[in-house]
Amino acid sequence: MEIQKYLNFIKVEHTLFSLPLIYAGVFLASKELPTTRILVLVLFAAIFARIFAMTANRIIDAEIDKKNPRTQNREIPSGKINYPKAYTILFISLVLYGLSAYMISPFCLMLSPIPLVIFIIYPYMKRFTHFAHFGVGLGLSMGPLGGWIAVKNSFENLLPGALLSLFTLFWATSFDIIYSTLDEEFDRKNNLKSFPVRFGKKKSLFYTSIFQGISFLFLLLIYLLYFQNVIALFLLIIIAIIYYYEQRFAEKNVELAFFKLNAVVSFIVFLMVITQDLK
Repeated sequence: MEIQKYLNFIKVEHTLFSLPLIYAGVFLASKELPTTRILVLVLFAAIFARIFAMTANRIIDAEIDKKNPRTQNREIPSGKINYPKAYTILFISLVLYGLSAYMISPFCLMLSPIPLVIFIIYPYMKRFTHFAHFGVGLGLSMGPLGGWIAVKNSFENLLPGALLSLFTLFWATSFDIIYSTLDEEFDRKNNLKSFPVRFGKKKSLFYTSIFQGISFLFLLLIYLLYFQNVIALFLLIIIAIIYYYEQRFAEKNVELAFFKLNAVVSFIVFLMVITQDLK
């Protein structure tokens, strides 16, 4: 189906990673229930930013994807979507993202190019640094920070939003390393850089456990500073258990470790944040 082709191209389902954390930033910044207007505008901004990021990534990496057996059936390498259509999607998403930011506030509009710059730079990083995974982490970490700023419209009292953003940075970096293990052999042969290319699969997965531990410490700090209720503690323990099982499955079932478990983590963090009024 034509619509399904475009949905596959922009990977709408990957919004499951970012949207709960973006809304976590919104609710963490709100002293009362956020307005419907803010919730809807943040949703639009998140969706169109995600479409821009994925489209830019697909365009920049099209020639690499064409060589990789795992990715050569993607829409641009396979010819299902040509470059003019891809650039049209990129332009439309850029305009609608900017419009959403403008409708939130002039301050948000002023800051709106920052995530876009990260989204464009990230795909190039694996061409020159083994730490490219931090580009993914940095891009996703803009989400909760953006949600916070959408409510506050300033950098004042930024610490809670910054801590949530730092959690996201290390959390997302860890699961991108897990995902990159699928392409270790291809990346090595094509002079692309990643943790698995530099350190090997087993050592890379060990590093993911360290990054997950760091992300958990930031989440624990948020809990200690702002939540301290039984429900949030229970959810924090669940995240620790998920991290444990993610490491167990990381080598055998990347789809489970990368996508399914991390989508659950994102949603649980959101649930933690909305318990803040239950203290």
